[in-house]
Amino acid sequence: MRARFVMSEVGIGLRRNLTMTFAVIVTVATSLSLLGFGLLSNSQVGVMKDYWYDKIEVSIYLCGDLSEAPSCSAGKITIPQKDQIEQDLKAIPVVQNVFYESQADAFKRFQERFKDSAIAQNVTPDQLPESFRVKLKDPTQFAVIESAFSGRPGVDVVQDQRAILEKFFRLLNVLRNGALFIGLISVLTAALLISNTIRIAAFNRRRETGVMKLVGASSFSIQLPFLLESIFSAIFGWAVALGLLSGFKVLIDQRVAPLLTFTRFFGWDAVWIASLQLLAVGLFVAALASLITLRRFVKV
Repeated sequence: MRARFVMSEVGIGLRRNLTMTFAVIVTVATSLSLLGFGLLSNSQVGVMKDYWYDKIEVSIYLCGDLSEAPSCSAGKITIPQKDQIEQDLKAIPVVQNVFYESQADAFKRFQERFKDSAIAQNVTPDQLPESFRVKLKDPTQFAVIESAFSGRPGVDVVQDQRAILEKFFRLLNVLRNGALFIGLISVLTAALLISNTIRIAAFNRRRETGVMKLVGASSFSIQLPFLLESIFSAIFGWAVALGLLSGFKVLIDQRVAPLLTFTRFFGWDAVWIASLQLLAVGLFVAALASLITLRRFVKV
């Protein structure tokens, strides 16, 4: 079968069902865009986890004048206790680095973090505790530090920053899964619309296909133009979705990233990988929906 004849049939079919073709393109573009946003959300969660987990520290707050923990009943931590804690920390294999932060250092960091807030004016250095900030080789080994220093004389509290981040990432995971679910549902909707479009196209061209059957055309030659129509529509929809995802990335780079400098965002590589995944999904769904519909409504 000549390629020129097939392409002419495809062109005729697309023009004849212009409204339905446009609806398919818009639906595919919307569904792939939603699924793409879900994939990019997944990439963003991964980037943020890698970025923040690498910065996670265990904070060991030391007893001060205002501490009320039972381990602080003897009052403010002494210099020998402080030196012993630091020595013991450095001897633990899972510890990568140990940083001591005095009350003055804690106050300076607090002022920098909350410089635009009224709360910064109501806090004095003596209200902030001394601490050891411990970076672990493996952030999941917090229990080793907690068991060794929690409740120890001179130690007020042992805080794991990972526990705080886990709550945040659980929320992000819910939002990501929701975006992926909506995207998959919309892809299913696109598949149903493609199937319905093929049915309408097959009905409108039943005379042409009837003639082809009479002259002995194979099932493949009759069904191929319909299949290519749905595939071309899916490709056009994918191109629109790619444009939307690229625009979303540009928006993040130019508008969002300069405002949220405390974290990282997914790169262009994530956009290209997601676009290839979306192209594969779009082609698979279009081909599958078309083949199932054609086997039922276009028979030889």
